[in-house]
Amino acid sequence: MELNEITQASQNYDENQIQVLEGLEAVRKRPGMYIASTGPKGLHHLVYEIVDNAIDEALAGFCDRIDVEILPENIICVTDNGRGIPVGIEHKTGLPAVTVVFTILHAGGKFGGGGYKVSGGLHGVGASVVNALSEWLEVEVYHEGTIYYQKFERGHAVTELMEKGTTDRTGTRVRFKPDPLIFQESTEFDFETLQTRLREQAFLNAGVHICLADRRNAGEPVEDSFCYHGGISSFVEYINKKRAVELIHPDVIYFSCAAADGNSTAEVAMQYTDSYTELMLSFANNIHTTDGGTHEEGFKRALTRVMNDYARKYNILKDNDKNLSGDDVREGLTVIISVKLKDAQFESQTKGRLGNTEIGTLVNGLIGDKLATYLEENPATARAIFDKALAAARAREAARKARELVRRKSVLENAALPGKLADCQSRDPEETEIYIVEGDSAGGSAKGGRNRKFQAILPLWGKMLNVEKARLDKVYGNEKLMPVVTALGCGIGDEFDLSKLRYGKIIIMADADVDGSHIRTLLLTFFFRFMKPLVEEGHIYLAQPPLFRITKGNKHHYAYTDGERDRIMSELGGQGYEIQRYKGLGEMDAEQLWETTMNPETRIMLRVEVEDAAAADEAFSVLMGDKVEPRREFIEKNARYAELDV
Repeated sequence: MELNEITQASQNYDENQIQVLEGLEAVRKRPGMYIASTGPKGLHHLVYEIVDNAIDEALAGFCDRIDVEILPENIICVTDNGRGIPVGIEHKTGLPAVTVVFTILHAGGKFGGGGYKVSGGLHGVGASVVNALSEWLEVEVYHEGTIYYQKFERGHAVTELMEKGTTDRTGTRVRFKPDPLIFQESTEFDFETLQTRLREQAFLNAGVHICLADRRNAGEPVEDSFCYHGGISSFVEYINKKRAVELIHPDVIYFSCAAADGNSTAEVAMQYTDSYTELMLSFANNIHTTDGGTHEEGFKRALTRVMNDYARKYNILKDNDKNLSGDDVREGLTVIISVKLKDAQFESQTKGRLGNTEIGTLVNGLIGDKLATYLEENPATARAIFDKALAAARAREAARKARELVRRKSVLENAALPGKLADCQSRDPEETEIYIVEGDSAGGSAKGGRNRKFQAILPLWGKMLNVEKARLDKVYGNEKLMPVVTALGCGIGDEFDLSKLRYGKIIIMADADVDGSHIRTLLLTFFFRFMKPLVEEGHIYLAQPPLFRITKGNKHHYAYTDGERDRIMSELGGQGYEIQRYKGLGEMDAEQLWETTMNPETRIMLRVEVEDAAAADEAFSVLMGDKVEPRREFIEKNARYAELDV
């Protein structure tokens, strides 16, 4: 388009340029606004929305069983024994209420307080969004002895609501097939992903029986069922068992309360472990608030206040001692915070953060009233908890002194950056990247092959500190880790500042062998524990160097897997080629390393992402912790066997 055409088009901006997306067209046009993405995360979110509706029936006291089935062709079926979606005519639209729920955004029984006092789906878009993003959806309602049925395709009703038969049950069954036009990456559901979410819901709703069955393959289905009468206390026990940590005290501490107006409740379950990190999971109306909110803030404030008041009262902290910090009193703590409220205010449809200020006050009061009493009544447990907190405070002070020593040393040596760092010319984090390379030999090749404008190289040698078994004070001065901290420029721990990050991409480049995998894991553990926003914001990558170089004549081919090697050999045909198996990065010269692993036009990299903080925490605790048996079980379960060259 020419410039004058663009100018004319901009001048003609009037009512004809305004588009109104009718009904569910907006959902299909911008699905990411409603389910976060059209990748695997968004795909599974469809199931969560339908299950959440069934959970709302459980919250209202009308449902105690939910069945979720993955059928052939990745069709999902969710059945509950609640009251069933209303089938009467909704007076404003003249349509049956069930039709309205599945075809109109922001429609449902969750706004006026009559249908649901407490609900996770307050936006009223869950069922309609699932309908809009499905190739087809069928709903059956079992209500007052009659089975009602209706079918939809890509959000539009293709049948009227009809009577299908009689029944002696109540509830709702929803079957849907995700639309491949929307979920182009994949429409295949992962059993373990659904298993984790449904188990979580069973913990949060004590006594509700949730069953999951995978019926995609011939033969016996893969099944699991969940029902926990201990509620979130059982949740804490389960997490700590999976994390393979030692307990500071044997029993889970549990508190609950209700607001004076009866519109909200709060419950907290907590237990201290020997871990050096905290694990806090919060929920509002059964929705995991991954970004926290007022309920978490209220808990943190109250916990710190109560612990310091108790320590002062019983002379655990002397007159000249500083107060314990929030980090001190939460070190090693596993805690679940679950609140239920009438008018939940979430940031978005994905419900990442809770904003209701009154809930912060409720949780603050709960911990303030009941934790102080608990500590008074359980002095042995209190002593164990305070021993842990005081050790954390001493380590924090040691870390402060070590940090100051590192700073003074840097000033005296006039060395702001590590000596082995080959920095890049650009200072724009949007384009810069740093390769953390295993070994001086590979580091030399990387320095020779890099693009100096935007690629920095930091060679490391040997295995660094396992931070899963160390506090922050042990990191300062560590000759393997501090060069990484200094090069990145954004600090660690409570001084971390993402805005000071010097490189937009942090790429771990290690050998494709056991030692290389160990180094990658050690570095990932360090980033996850002390620089977690780097992982959460997608700054960490894993380089993927090739395993083979196949040469025939003057042409070279690189293979990253055994299967790719075999395919290339088959395509080359016959004989006359040479195969080189790379034992390490150091075997590649600068040109080869650039061509295969560092050239943005041709390289393959994996970005490290964290979908589930609790699962990631568990994995690092098991793999890098002290206990051997859980680590062996994890490896046996997740191992992928390969033929090795001998």
